[in-house]
Amino acid sequence: MQFTAAEAETLKTILRWRRDVRHFRTDPVPEAVLDRLRQTMAAAPSVGNARPWRVLRVQDKTLRAAVRAEFERCNSEAALAYDGETRTEYARLKLSGLDAAPEQLAVFTETEPAAGRGLGRRTMPETLHQSTAMAIHTLWLAARAENLGLGMVSILDPGRMEGLLAVPPGWEFSAYICLGWPAFCDDTPLLHRTGWQENRPTDWTIR
Repeated sequence: MQFTAAEAETLKTILRWRRDVRHFRTDPVPEAVLDRLRQTMAAAPSVGNARPWRVLRVQDKTLRAAVRAEFERCNSEAALAYDGETRTEYARLKLSGLDAAPEQLAVFTETEPAAGRGLGRRTMPETLHQSTAMAIHTLWLAARAENLGLGMVSILDPGRMEGLLAVPPGWEFSAYICLGWPAFCDDTPLLHRTGWQENRPTDWTIR
């Protein structure tokens, strides 16, 4: 299939407007939209076509509260790594959408999936985690194309999350995702907008 210049431009627009969203409306996401996202995520590339990502849709209020408490614990510890004004700046950052996002997904990587029969990962088993990361990115772009926002919460302890959600042995925590309608749209990353870091793309190095 050959794509048109207009379609390529649409992809660039989606990539530019793909932001790590932390401010959500509480409106529910229709099940039909969630099903489309699930199917699109399944189309992501993976090593040996293993599709090692495992997704839990966290709806239980008690579990959500426990995740929020774990985030607060880890975030408080993270703040201690900074001194002075930097710690104050860090405290002002909104680093999760756990308070409002209507959908919350816990994503794990199965480390010994039967699918693929080990193809392509024997010398680089980390490609399973890389496959999960690509699936999350695929979901991220698909969500943005549906006018949804997605935010990934990384300030969590993987071992505690695995225990909290009682996952099977061999499932390693990869990400906790907040999903919903963004409270506002902005094509500038939060960390650039707040002055935490400069917007400088990484150069390619020639060898």
